[in-house]
Amino acid sequence: MGIFSKPLLRNQQKRDDMPEGLWSKCPDCGAMVHAIELKQNLQICPPCGFHFLLDSMDRIFLIADPGSFEETDAGLFSANPLNFNGYEDKIDGLRKRTHMNDAVVTGRLNIHGKPAMIAVMDFKFFAGSMGSVVGEKITRTIETAIAERRGVIIVSASSGARMQEGMLSLMQMAKTCGALAKLSEAGLPYISVLTHPTTGGVTASFATIGDINIAEPKCMIGFAGPRVVKETTHQNLPPGFQTAEFMLEHGLIDAIVPRHVMRDRLGSLLNFMMK
Repeated sequence: MGIFSKPLLRNQQKRDDMPEGLWSKCPDCGAMVHAIELKQNLQICPPCGFHFLLDSMDRIFLIADPGSFEETDAGLFSANPLNFNGYEDKIDGLRKRTHMNDAVVTGRLNIHGKPAMIAVMDFKFFAGSMGSVVGEKITRTIETAIAERRGVIIVSASSGARMQEGMLSLMQMAKTCGALAKLSEAGLPYISVLTHPTTGGVTASFATIGDINIAEPKCMIGFAGPRVVKETTHQNLPPGFQTAEFMLEHGLIDAIVPRHVMRDRLGSLLNFMMK
């Protein structure tokens, strides 16, 4: 083998001496992809195009015009309103490990010169679950867009409502949808971007009520997980159930947009919808 030949790692077992964090196994095709190759390819599997999770700030810088992003409400973080055992320690640990205060980053930005507000959920913080802070930040984002005559983009990646906050987390579904209704009354656009995975109360609220709903390829979109659905209905699920492609075929989303062209697509939509 030449010194520049790339060894075939697909379907091979992980060696005990393989360093941690350098390789990722694609859940779709099984290929082993090096971390550098993934980063250079925007966290997309080169052989099959599967879109891995992307950090919120990486996604924002991928979408925003250079130097245009201005974060808002960065200092908010969850309390423990129900005195849930261990919840505060969990939040503190996640804040230290992720350098985030909660599961969404919000702010102002321009895309192709068009002003917008953006909220990007991040799955690495509490599996992107929606608690009171996430709902509050998204609602404030929408209210700022109304005040400043901006479009709204929400990028979803979530396991659903955060059970540690009980009813307070479920209330965020109605609160965010109510704010989006006011945005619509103001004649301003809302573009929803669904990424892997978008589930639970997020799917059942703001993620699926955009003026335009778009999704990344092969991402999972659903309310309950496929195993729960199958056990509840006692039915075999159709092929590709709860994938973006399935949802496009059945009318839940309007388009599937690969990550490489997301910025251009969002810019075109804002240009068309904000004349």
